[in-house]
Amino acid sequence: MEEHITTGMRQYLGERPGLKFLFFGGKGGVGKTVMAGATALWLARQGRRTLLASTNPVHSLSGLLGLDVFGKITPLPGVDRAFAYEIDTKETIEKSRKEIQDKINWFLRFADLQLKADAFVEAATLNPAFEESAMFENMLDLMLGGEFEVFVFDTAPTANARRLLGMSKVYSLWVDKMMKSREEAKSLRQLLSFSKKKEEADPLMDYLLNFRERLGHARELLTDPALTAFFFVTLPEALPIAVITRFLKWFQDFGIPVGGIIVNGLLPPPTSEQTPEFILNRRAMQAEHMKTIWQLFDGEVRALIPLFETEIQGLPALTRLADALFA
Repeated sequence: MEEHITTGMRQYLGERPGLKFLFFGGKGGVGKTVMAGATALWLARQGRRTLLASTNPVHSLSGLLGLDVFGKITPLPGVDRAFAYEIDTKETIEKSRKEIQDKINWFLRFADLQLKADAFVEAATLNPAFEESAMFENMLDLMLGGEFEVFVFDTAPTANARRLLGMSKVYSLWVDKMMKSREEAKSLRQLLSFSKKKEEADPLMDYLLNFRERLGHARELLTDPALTAFFFVTLPEALPIAVITRFLKWFQDFGIPVGGIIVNGLLPPPTSEQTPEFILNRRAMQAEHMKTIWQLFDGEVRALIPLFETEIQGLPALTRLADALFA
């Protein structure tokens, strides 16, 4: 089945030396974290200062590496130019909550409304999307920081990752609308005001302007095929394939470049006539699903990864996987 791969991972990245932001996503449990880790190791071995970062709320990077990388950028022992980081959103969430409270309090005073900000803050910050927003902010800080030559992101399962990456466009539209409303409100207030005193500083408008600028920059980066590539990881099974099929169009609609698809967990050929029937049946099932993969994604498959005899855990195992991924 290898002959169907027209452009493997090594060739794909070799032809795009300027790629800076690599994302790995897919259904939960398909091997996103290990593929991101193996890719980061390979890139570091090519001489590029690389950060492997997890934006997945269900963190597994520390467990994979056998190293505590939660909340801090940590060099990988024995691997030059390789660093890892599980993003801790708690600090960002608390900071955002405080900033939102300050801005809502200011706006209520500005509008002469005798209301307390607490209810508004609670409504804003208890939304499940608030943590994703904080994660996105952390991711942006890394991307715009310029401390590394290349960033490899282990993203949340695809349903969350699509929101995470699509936020830049959605937020930008929302900010534009908010700014228009704020300008109209400001003009109306000045028109109705009998006082000629100078208008006080507007922290909400300043925030929106800064936010729009950051989002615009993020959208430029995330939609630039010379800088960004999103790789889907799948198993040769019906449900993970269906997830990829559903979200490929979504990524294309948002203009996020798809780098390709990695098929994980392929069973090796039988080595004897005494191969258990269970293994033969699983291989037959995988072969049928591989037909679907070639039909749907021919030309986009970047690697076929066998099912390893042991769990991928620790840097030696990741190095072995990297050799297979970039064979």
